[in-house]
Amino acid sequence: MTSKRLLSLNIAPPAGDRRAGDTGYIRRAVTGRRSVRAFGLEGEPPALRLSRALSAYPSEHYGFWQTVRAQAGVADWDMTLPPGALGENLTLAGLLEGQIWIGDRLRLPDCELAVSAPRLPEPALDAALGFRHATRLMAQSAWCGFHLLVLRPGTLEAGEPFELIAGPREIGVVELFRARLEAQTPDR
Repeated sequence: MTSKRLLSLNIAPPAGDRRAGDTGYIRRAVTGRRSVRAFGLEGEPPALRLSRALSAYPSEHYGFWQTVRAQAGVADWDMTLPPGALGENLTLAGLLEGQIWIGDRLRLPDCELAVSAPRLPEPALDAALGFRHATRLMAQSAWCGFHLLVLRPGTLEAGEPFELIAGPREIGVVELFRARLEAQTPDR
């Protein structure tokens, strides 16, 4: 059984601290314990919706994105993509989109979160990863990550284990992701 772990806690740098060309999509890893409340993570602007207080992305997909960036000629083959590069607050290990359902819960030592929706690819993803068609690759692979609702506020710290607790198991993250993408596609 694979250990489920919060590998990295990531926040967007303040607008004044962003590097040239930074879209604000990319988040950077922070150290130490951070509080998490109904509208999100300490150090981040409040989420517009409670159901999207946090976003998570599986670390297992990072190798793929590193490879396609190198193939596109925007990064060296040995360049490691840092946590937060896919715009997520939480970089997770041991939990993929195909293994979770809307309503599943992530129980961490000091807080509890619920899977609320898949993340949909944004045009900012292309700019953040440095090549065209990143959004299309995300749509094709369904390696989208997911949004989280804060059920029990508390604190988070990189390195913490978490437990997955099954919810109602009525609709999977990948299934909802594909349905939402299809709904966005204009009739041909």
